[in-house]
Amino acid sequence: MAGRLVLVATPIGNLGDLSPRVAAALQEADFWIVEDSRVSGRLGVHLGVKKPMVVVNDHVRPGQIQAIVQRLESGECAALMSDGGAPCISDPGSLVVDAAAEAGIDIDAIPGPSAPITALMLSGFFAQRFAFLGFLGRKEGDMRKELKAFAESPLTLVLFESPFRIDTLLRAAGEALGPRRYAITRELTKMHQQVVRGVLPVSPPDGEMPRKGEFTVVFEGLRRADKRKTQDSAAENPFEAS
Repeated sequence: MAGRLVLVATPIGNLGDLSPRVAAALQEADFWIVEDSRVSGRLGVHLGVKKPMVVVNDHVRPGQIQAIVQRLESGECAALMSDGGAPCISDPGSLVVDAAAEAGIDIDAIPGPSAPITALMLSGFFAQRFAFLGFLGRKEGDMRKELKAFAESPLTLVLFESPFRIDTLLRAAGEALGPRRYAITRELTKMHQQVVRGVLPVSPPDGEMPRKGEFTVVFEGLRRADKRKTQDSAAENPFEAS
């Protein structure tokens, strides 16, 4: 009888966000599929559970994915998780899910913490429609090019960034998107959680926002009033707009 794959969303900082369903799934699984065994090992210590772990990260090979599927086909149950938050969102675990689905394995998901959704909530920006961009390119030109595609878009944008490149991101976003509002969320759900709001391309001073920790950034979509201003400016200054 075929096994089962359970996708579990784990805390992004605060272990108090661990749901009873997730705890039960982790305890019942025959093995865990993890992004980093050290991170997931600490979660196991918190639960008082020790399970065999299979690492699936950016360097995973097709043969390793197939080996996991074969274990599931033999009747084992696996819990798949990322280092924190919802698995398969900007995470290589999606390779396992895709292969398991193709093999006809029973797959379930237990919802829970998510950094992009939490950041959207805290931003206060209209999020009926939004786009999650994960990590952009590392160079400023690449960032600017990727964001330029949303220059006229009403979509609210959510993305991850390193604390070492946050100022570069804001500068590139200012050039690509214009004077949009932004919200930088830092260390979500942790002791030093912080939300800093501003307008592109101005960066918060170091004293207001330390450049350390995990960052999830939200850029407000182009609002109708802003779009009218852009169109009016183009009509008045056609050569400047071009």
